[in-house]
Amino acid sequence: MTQDSYDYDAIIIGAGVIGGAVGHELAGRGWRTLNIDKAPTAGAGSTSNSCAIVRFSYSTVDGVMLAWEGLHYWTDWANYIGTDDESGLIDYHQVGQLLVRSEDNHSHSEKVKRIWDQVGIPHEVWSVEDIKERLPILDMGLYGPPKRPDDEHFWDDASGEITGAYFSGDAGYVSDPQLSCHNLQRGAEAGGGEFWFNAEVVGVDHADDRVSGITLADGRSPTAPVVVNVAGPHSMLINQMAGVFDAMNIKTRALRHEVHHVPSPSGFDFMSRGLVASDDDLGIYFRPETGNNILVGSGDPVCDQREFVHPDHYDTSLSESQWEAQVLRANRRMPQLGVPHEKRGVVDLYDVSDDWIPIYDRTDLDGFYVAIGTSGNQYKNAGVAGQMMADLITACEGGHDHDQDPVMVTGRYTGTELNVGFFSRNREINPDSSMSVHG
Repeated sequence: MTQDSYDYDAIIIGAGVIGGAVGHELAGRGWRTLNIDKAPTAGAGSTSNSCAIVRFSYSTVDGVMLAWEGLHYWTDWANYIGTDDESGLIDYHQVGQLLVRSEDNHSHSEKVKRIWDQVGIPHEVWSVEDIKERLPILDMGLYGPPKRPDDEHFWDDASGEITGAYFSGDAGYVSDPQLSCHNLQRGAEAGGGEFWFNAEVVGVDHADDRVSGITLADGRSPTAPVVVNVAGPHSMLINQMAGVFDAMNIKTRALRHEVHHVPSPSGFDFMSRGLVASDDDLGIYFRPETGNNILVGSGDPVCDQREFVHPDHYDTSLSESQWEAQVLRANRRMPQLGVPHEKRGVVDLYDVSDDWIPIYDRTDLDGFYVAIGTSGNQYKNAGVAGQMMADLITACEGGHDHDQDPVMVTGRYTGTELNVGFFSRNREINPDSSMSVHG
């Protein structure tokens, strides 16, 4: 089968924010692309429930630099998309991020601070008084390590006071993550890309020791010499179909996760005065949410049990225990918050790698690539992930041996040199990883 005899140059499995970005990038380079998704619209999978936080608080230099490059896609979104969208374009809310400090020199916030100093990420050191001026609703006590409400020490008095915070003014969030996927779809389509929805992949096809396309549940079998697995929480299943799962040293699994929405304390406008915050002392993060609400998520402290599930079979209702754990932890930091009688929030899945660092790589099956393990900490990197995967695919299809000589990508906006090998499927578990959503 010759290149010209294929239906497409590349098939991308997934139309979430990373899959859309890969399709947009390849289509913009003249590739005939097809994005496949089992959901009815772009971003209707796990991306739709993403917290969509843009931050640089990673525990590795490579993670921080990738996120710093990724920021500039959001601030240049209209030019990056390059076309109109009848639904409008997303807004980036640059409210900044606060990293709560403690006296622990080995804490995540201190590790991040050292990396920021090393690579030059702009930030400020805030005193307790600075925090109170911006967010007077916050209590300054130290209550860690994080606990669950059934712990007899959960309501103990503060053991001391936080020492301040690190503030990254360029950070923020996107309030409509699903719209960002629609924007990417329109961008890809403007370059000639196609999208098929309500299309479930049931097979990854091979010919002559390389991938040749996919088979769908409805019987269609589009062909392409390149297939990219960007299936989010279903990535493990797709890798098993392709026969590459067992050969990967780093693997992925679907993790059930909850975030909760609570009204801002009475009299305080969190939408206009709030920010993104990471509070490892209590094991939570929070940001403004539409309607003057506060979105509260878990930083995955060790006291919270991790629930790995089958991506098609899991409980989608909010659990009483996790609702209480996250909202009551938030109450420790914001004593006026209270606990609403009605539970509100979302339950969805993270696609988590063994060390919580994504896998952007080729595989042992020629032509089959992966952009996986991204949930919970890579939404912000969609644009740069698209560029990185397109550069990787172009290099490998041109004969470059990425496994022996990792591809280096020059960031489009910052000029940063990004080592794609850092995200290899064959790496050992990274000891510098926080092993949590912080990445």
